[in-house]
Amino acid sequence: MQGYPDEGGATEAPVGTANGGDFQAAVSAHFSASGTAGSDAVGSVPQQLERDARTDAVYGALDLGTNNCRLLLARPSRRGFRVVDAFSRIIRLGEGVSQSGRLSEAAMTRTFDALRVCASKLGRAKVRRSRLVATEACRVAVNGEEFLARVRDKLGLEIEILTRELEARLAVSGSAALIDPSCDYVLVFDIGGGSSELILLDLSRRNRQRDRRFSGRVDAQHCMVAWTSLPIGVVTLAERFGGRHVTPDVFEAMVAETHRLLAAFEAQHGLAGRLAGRRMHMLGTSGTVTTVAGIQLGLKRYDRNRVDGCWLSVGDVRDVTGDLLGRSYEQRIAEPCIGRDRADLVLAGCAILEAILRMWPCERLRVADRGLREGILTTLMLEDGVFAPARRRRRPV
Repeated sequence: MQGYPDEGGATEAPVGTANGGDFQAAVSAHFSASGTAGSDAVGSVPQQLERDARTDAVYGALDLGTNNCRLLLARPSRRGFRVVDAFSRIIRLGEGVSQSGRLSEAAMTRTFDALRVCASKLGRAKVRRSRLVATEACRVAVNGEEFLARVRDKLGLEIEILTRELEARLAVSGSAALIDPSCDYVLVFDIGGGSSELILLDLSRRNRQRDRRFSGRVDAQHCMVAWTSLPIGVVTLAERFGGRHVTPDVFEAMVAETHRLLAAFEAQHGLAGRLAGRRMHMLGTSGTVTTVAGIQLGLKRYDRNRVDGCWLSVGDVRDVTGDLLGRSYEQRIAEPCIGRDRADLVLAGCAILEAILRMWPCERLRVADRGLREGILTTLMLEDGVFAPARRRRRPV
């Protein structure tokens, strides 16, 4: 299977060097580390064989979200990890939760079917270590834990409910390789199905040389100066305002509702003042921004290799949003980068994105088709000590 490309075109997901810090403490508090590499003497044959066996092992990460069920299986590689299998299915687990407070039987049945596929893949791959996490739908539904207990009993999958803070941190960790280190600030956001996370990174807090690129793991965690998790996502917003037939007035109402929630974050942390006159860009890791990028690129079918890491101007984003607002529900279904599963959600995501852009104006946005699962995988591999990143040669000036 094609691996994840880094900025230089390699088919790997880049990672950095371990440096502990607040992120590692947060991860350790939430995830019990097992198999962590010790300080074995270099050159010992048994220890080298053990290390080789670890680097050939398969690791797994499952993200059970409000809208999607996604699995990623990968092996450690020279500069990160190489994907060996992946699975993604729209399950709409959080459908109706914002009204009823409960996961519906239909949603749980759809999700259970998807998780059965994931269990089979995990078993066939003989995964060494995995972390299986659930996010907003299971956090807020009164029967969320009951559903996960049923999954554990019937499928053998131990899925834990992720805290909002750790979800934000792992999303940053998984996508940080795409940050432009020449900027002063980066605003990372993840527009989910039931919640949306925003994280402000102050790159002046880096412990590394300014000319070295972010490497996708704990490097960015030292730069986090503010974060929030909004109780709003594409599913909850579309359920409240309607997603199939979205008029400009309905769209503006969705933007206004999102803006109201963002205002509390702005009032607490004063992002607008910090960002004024500074070099900054946004980094979006969500289905909304990858969809917008695919449409802007004119793709006849979604191509991750072209979308992940691409840059969009804010003008590009608004052009796509305006185009989608002018399309009917059926026309959005016909768009190759949307399809039937997302046609009633995409404008809700665009409204959340538009609210972010209005609150904190910027010129460019980088698109990440990576995030939570990649953050989990790199954390597990970090704990096992299986990385030995190669030094990148400096390019001629």
